[in-house]
Amino acid sequence: MVHPYTKMMRSLWSKHMSKQEQPIGSGKGNLPVINPNAAGIDIGADRHWVSVPVDRDSESVRSFACFTAELYAMADWLNKCGIETVAMESTGVYWIPVFQVLESRGFEVKLVNAHYVKTVPGRKFV
Repeated sequence: MVHPYTKMMRSLWSKHMSKQEQPIGSGKGNLPVINPNAAGIDIGADRHWVSVPVDRDSESVRSFACFTAELYAMADWLNKCGIETVAMESTGVYWIPVFQVLESRGFEVKLVNAHYVKTVPGRKFV
């Protein structure tokens, strides 16, 4: 089952993106995959949005609450999906428990500074 938020974002994405604006990896000249076993997490105050490669699960984007049991459920899901590396973006302190749980489960965890990601030359979608 696909989360309603995921459906909404896919719908909005497809409606508002022209062929010239398609994201990297969506057509000709795809960039090579550097780490196929990586996932991304957008850390929030009350929910964390986690994305894995589309071939790893029928629902490649899921959200988890910030409670400890949910963080362990997130780690279990990432493990089930064959993820080894996790990159997460956070502007506050909400990343700390996520980092601790994932690191204790053996994941390679990278904390990304949102400011640096948003100022990468050539990046179109932020």
